[in-house]
Amino acid sequence: MDKAIATGAVKKISVDQLRQGMFVHDLNCGWMDHPFLSNQFPLESKADLEKIRKLGLHELYIDTSKGADVGADVSAVAESDVQREISAQLEAIAREAETPTAKEAREQEFARAKKLHTEANQIVQHMVHDIRLGRQIETEKLEPLVENMVDSIFRSPDALLPLARLKDHDHYTFQHSVSVCALMIAFARGMKLERPIIKEIAMGALLHDVGKAKVPDEILNKPAKLTDAEFSKMKSHVVQSIIILQNTPGISQIMLDVAGQHHERHDGTGYPNRLKGNEISLYGKMGAIVDVYDALTSERVYKKGMPPTEALGKLLEWSAHHFDPDMVKLYIKSIGIYPTGSLVRLESGKLGIVLEQNPEHLMQPNLMVIYNARGEHYIKPENLDLAKSGCQDRIVGYEAFDTWQIDPERWLNPGL
Repeated sequence: MDKAIATGAVKKISVDQLRQGMFVHDLNCGWMDHPFLSNQFPLESKADLEKIRKLGLHELYIDTSKGADVGADVSAVAESDVQREISAQLEAIAREAETPTAKEAREQEFARAKKLHTEANQIVQHMVHDIRLGRQIETEKLEPLVENMVDSIFRSPDALLPLARLKDHDHYTFQHSVSVCALMIAFARGMKLERPIIKEIAMGALLHDVGKAKVPDEILNKPAKLTDAEFSKMKSHVVQSIIILQNTPGISQIMLDVAGQHHERHDGTGYPNRLKGNEISLYGKMGAIVDVYDALTSERVYKKGMPPTEALGKLLEWSAHHFDPDMVKLYIKSIGIYPTGSLVRLESGKLGIVLEQNPEHLMQPNLMVIYNARGEHYIKPENLDLAKSGCQDRIVGYEAFDTWQIDPERWLNPGL
């Protein structure tokens, strides 16, 4: 745990309590919801203070060891207390898990998923290139891809989902679309929606960011704070997506809802139409959750990706305002407390990568144990099913790959 958090210096306060001279530890929102280069900075100017207040945030975190504190008579919550509450909520969700249906073994699906993932990234990259040249989207080329992704996740979601986490800085935009598509399929499957509806949701997810083709790369990939004009241009990608899709044959209302509403927020603070509550469609609510989750867990030029379980905790926290709380819980049940591809620490001191979910025991997935954290060295890889009778080990927390200088691609996509 961060030393400032452990000592209680990091506190959650309301935005109304924020003052110049404080140090912002965490803006407590997704990176696409604010124009600042980092989530952490000293609040020195009145302009930045006003900019934060206009973002529609309700609460954020300050670090009192680096800046001013709230007054003694003002209510504030230590971040360590927030984390304990989030952990308790995740455990409660795990206890509500249902017994799964039979599925194909991950090993049998992995080779097909690997090929499919490569094909999907190539197809979306070509599509973005065509849009920039003014060409129309050819949905007939996307439909077989979506069909294959749906089939793969229905056979074994643990094969494709960890691959979708792998992205590089130069190709983030279209890789993000592929990842959101895969996660949305898993989400819809977990909600037991009908297959034809799931295919439409998947197509909408694959196309949800097509409007970014109209945003200059120097803004999309800018490794510095965005100006107000640049932030507005970035946010305009949603309207651009709607325009593009409305002029594309074969686009359904479900697909438009996913693309046009994935930046709307439950409390009405989102964009482009400031929809709130049930004004947002089911598919828009799903898209908002998945889009933020994938952005939080992805590496960017200017930020490190967040461990998946930590990102799920953030979604739970933000469901007080920004997301439908019941939908967030359904999403967590769909992908697991420790999503496939996560790095976790065991009580024995070993580190393992989650290979496969045990849906009826979300706190006890199947792992590949690869590292001894106490001795700080690799060990011979070993498969470990924590739900198996007689297993003496258990997960005590999640870890970040970069903390231990472990390359996730080596383990999530072997053979590269």
